[in-house]
Amino acid sequence: MASNKAKTALQISLFVSALSLCAKATAFFLTQSTIALSDAVESVIHILAVAFVYYGFVLSTKPADDKHLYGHERVEFLSVGIEGAVIILAGLTIIYESVNHLIYGHTIQNIVWGIGFLSAAGVINFILGSYLVKIGRREQNMMVVSNGKHTLTDVWTSLGAVSTLVIIQFTGWIVLDALVGFGLALYIMYEGFKLLRYSVDGLMDSKNPEADKAITKILNQPLPGSMTSYHNLRHRTTGNTTWIELHAIFEEGIDLKAAHEDATELERNLIDTIEGDVIVTIHLEPEGSHRQAHKSLEDADQQRPLDDFI
Repeated sequence: MASNKAKTALQISLFVSALSLCAKATAFFLTQSTIALSDAVESVIHILAVAFVYYGFVLSTKPADDKHLYGHERVEFLSVGIEGAVIILAGLTIIYESVNHLIYGHTIQNIVWGIGFLSAAGVINFILGSYLVKIGRREQNMMVVSNGKHTLTDVWTSLGAVSTLVIIQFTGWIVLDALVGFGLALYIMYEGFKLLRYSVDGLMDSKNPEADKAITKILNQPLPGSMTSYHNLRHRTTGNTTWIELHAIFEEGIDLKAAHEDATELERNLIDTIEGDVIVTIHLEPEGSHRQAHKSLEDADQQRPLDDFI
């Protein structure tokens, strides 16, 4: 059900973004404004990004199979990274046009019509972007959230374009067209950089701060039954799934069934504390020397010391 809502949101995004592009393209052809062109170019790249995000979302919802044993959710990070990259590309395109017009100059026509079409595009994108961010956060889907943020970024470019055209209409300062376009380019490139950073952090399995706080809170509480301590905690969050691994130490002499029941209780506590899907793997160990308990693995990995992989 949740994935259906996110999928519908992305489908709506693709359709509405096409409408917004039509409005911006009309504004550019009527005015020949650099800033209108910049806004339209950003929308072209945005549509391509939405199409890729939609493909990434559909792929990420596929269940695990014989080839992809951990599922397909990591494609989210690639998808968000591509969207960040195309935002930066849009910014570079706008900078090029702005500098070109600053050097060689240009003229603007039909400013009032341009203001009208760009304003309409801005309103459309504001409604769409707010909707996408709301749905994405509710369904805990970063692909939808990033798409919504990109759409809201589009609103700021449209607002800047409209404001600049209004000023030019009353003052005749055409140079503002290129200057404001340059400034907006830097802004959307910054937004693209943040999405790229999220993508890289995800692909590198960087720690999710919210998940880490929730996991640590549970593990700092009294541990179940005969479980005395834990170590080698690792976790990563991919898409809607958080994977948790740890080694649990049990009192000497406890039987396997009792130890397993205690470990299962801890597993349930961890699952309950984190939103989304949670997969917990707990390695059971007896009290005593950690190295001694794994002595048979001493030479298992010739490239790394024992402590690195036990």
